[in-house]
Amino acid sequence: MAIIWAIWILLQVLVGYNLYLPLILFTFYRPSKQILPPLAAENDYAIIVTAYEQVDSIPNVIASILKLSYTNFIVYIVADKCDVSGLSFDDERVVILRPPEILASNTRSHFYAIHNFKRPHTRLTIIDSDNLVEPEYLHELDRYFNTGFSAVQGIREAKNLNTTYASLDAARDIYYHFYDGKILFGIGSSATLAGSGMAFTTQLYRDCLESRDITGAGFDKVLQSIIVGQNLRIAFTDKAIVYDEKTTHSDQLVKQRSRWINTWFKYFKFGFTLVFKGITNFSRNQFIFGFILLRPPLFIFLILSVICMLANIFISITAVFIWLVGLIAFVLGFYIALAKSDTDKRIWQSLINIPKFIFYQVLSLLKVRKANKHSVATTHYYNTDSVENDKLKSDES
Repeated sequence: MAIIWAIWILLQVLVGYNLYLPLILFTFYRPSKQILPPLAAENDYAIIVTAYEQVDSIPNVIASILKLSYTNFIVYIVADKCDVSGLSFDDERVVILRPPEILASNTRSHFYAIHNFKRPHTRLTIIDSDNLVEPEYLHELDRYFNTGFSAVQGIREAKNLNTTYASLDAARDIYYHFYDGKILFGIGSSATLAGSGMAFTTQLYRDCLESRDITGAGFDKVLQSIIVGQNLRIAFTDKAIVYDEKTTHSDQLVKQRSRWINTWFKYFKFGFTLVFKGITNFSRNQFIFGFILLRPPLFIFLILSVICMLANIFISITAVFIWLVGLIAFVLGFYIALAKSDTDKRIWQSLINIPKFIFYQVLSLLKVRKANKHSVATTHYYNTDSVENDKLKSDES
């Protein structure tokens, strides 16, 4: 009986600390007073744009890239399993690569581009085929590279808020960018990588992943673990802005989340390694980052928290109170993330539908074993008026 009780207590601690962690991190956060150096001469960037099966949005992505205030770059479009007959660009800085064999892997696409570089670029940045970039994107990345960082994560803002699912997806992103980006970096650890809108020195990226063949989702999870494992910090800047398309359909949401959940189960073990390294190396960077990697997806630990609270009604009223306070603390932490960010009113209005959003993520969990059988990329549904120009319309209003 004592063993069962100990296991029950341990389970509650492993789940419950996630409710309090955001507020704890926020308590230790102090806005940086670091003065970034003035912009120096432009570095040589490779901008890698990956596409799988779909190229519908490629012209818009390239159009936004060509509006960059930066000039020293070449764009490499890796069109994996794509029909590129309709793609044509006059600018010599745009290179279309169509692999002769299906790669079906983000890192394979990245290294296909790297091995076909027109010149030895010193830095590279990764952009998804559904992204748009702000004109100052590369300049803002440079500010952190020029202070000595070799990995920088920008911020991915919502390109579209045209459905409830898109708005809730954007709310989730704001939460993660605030705590896993701004706050983590601000307290001396590293920002987590988001899959796109991130940049590295070319040498670092090659050193970390060139000898590894990573298939399925989650290359960013492997990459960040290797970087932080070397006790390097991943910088975060909310000035290097990439607009990312949010999920608009329930089936799209379920398939995407099933891949992401599968990725967490596959790679959360890296957290234990980093926590141990943080202890042995006396590294705040590794120790805190390791704890973040151990955290389950939001909906999982929220559901488990409610279950634990209800179970304690029959065990300990004191424990019920602690769980209730924890849930309130999490809601407060979520509110702070949105309140401290430039959150569109449509995102606030969508929060009433969180239970429906959680329901579809539970469906994703049930399909997690088949996640890798889904397409390796999210299928996007394009509507020029409601998606591509949604951010612009929001700003004008």
